[in-house]
Amino acid sequence: MHIGNYQLDNPLILAPMAGVTDQPFRQLCKQLGAGMTVSEMITADPRLWNSKKSRLRRVHQGEIGIRSVQIAGTEPEIMALAAQHNVEHGAQIIDINMGCPAKKVCKKAAGSALLQDPDLVERILKAVVAAVDVPVTLKIRTGQDANNRNALIIAKIAEEADVKALAIHGRTRSDKFMGEAEFETIAAIKQAVSIPIMANGDIDNPEKAKWVKDYTQADGLMIGRAAQGKPWIFREIWHFLQTGEHLESPSWQEIQQILFQHMNGLYQLYGEVMGPRIARKHVSWYLQEQDDGKEFRRTFNKIEDAKTQLETLKYYFKQKQQAKAA
Repeated sequence: MHIGNYQLDNPLILAPMAGVTDQPFRQLCKQLGAGMTVSEMITADPRLWNSKKSRLRRVHQGEIGIRSVQIAGTEPEIMALAAQHNVEHGAQIIDINMGCPAKKVCKKAAGSALLQDPDLVERILKAVVAAVDVPVTLKIRTGQDANNRNALIIAKIAEEADVKALAIHGRTRSDKFMGEAEFETIAAIKQAVSIPIMANGDIDNPEKAKWVKDYTQADGLMIGRAAQGKPWIFREIWHFLQTGEHLESPSWQEIQQILFQHMNGLYQLYGEVMGPRIARKHVSWYLQEQDDGKEFRRTFNKIEDAKTQLETLKYYFKQKQQAKAA
């Protein structure tokens, strides 16, 4: 799969997720099989560019793979400036958010709320494409609600604006993350436009990934929530798509190594105070399928420092390995 002049290692893309797809998580997913990763959403508002949150979301030093950065906003000129700003700070692809259903984003008429105004969508896309010399991509939903699915119209606008790839989540804005994603709209869009299409929504195992790819004929698959606590899902899906066979699940030892790498990355990026706090949710995701995970999380979430977090997890994994060996 190509996005502009970039060729992806494979057609599996980590979806941008606010508060999740920071550099440590992106790097893990890339190492564990993602063909490309996309950063957390960065506001186009220049007044917030120097905030700590925005600065941390722009960290790309030493990053492997293609650096795709997602921006969000409502004004074409400001979005163009934001695109230029992020390219100057290392972005190799600019992704435009018109898919986020979060209230705090939509109440500003950004994210998926933009889909109700195709004329504004067109102005934003043309302004951003004209402002930078890197590929521009777009992420959308299927429309405002079940009675107003206009993703096909938006897709054709994107194609005309020279957007290089389009990711489509198979839900409407009003759906949020409820119910099941539908893929009929994505399949219809794939037949109607020539730019690469990435299907997104509820892709949480290799069989579902194959079904979605076969049904929609999408060029790529975008995976979000299913990668939380399971960044190796990319290699599992890619192996299945290539061979039709399941890859062996990671051992407890490998999961421990992956989790510790992730946590140390969080400590390094966010520091001694915020690092351990952010690590809590990731540990919860890694252990969510364990019978004792809920009880362990109650204890773990009270820990404030990195050293104690790591020691507690080492003891937890040691107990798991001993129980398995018994």
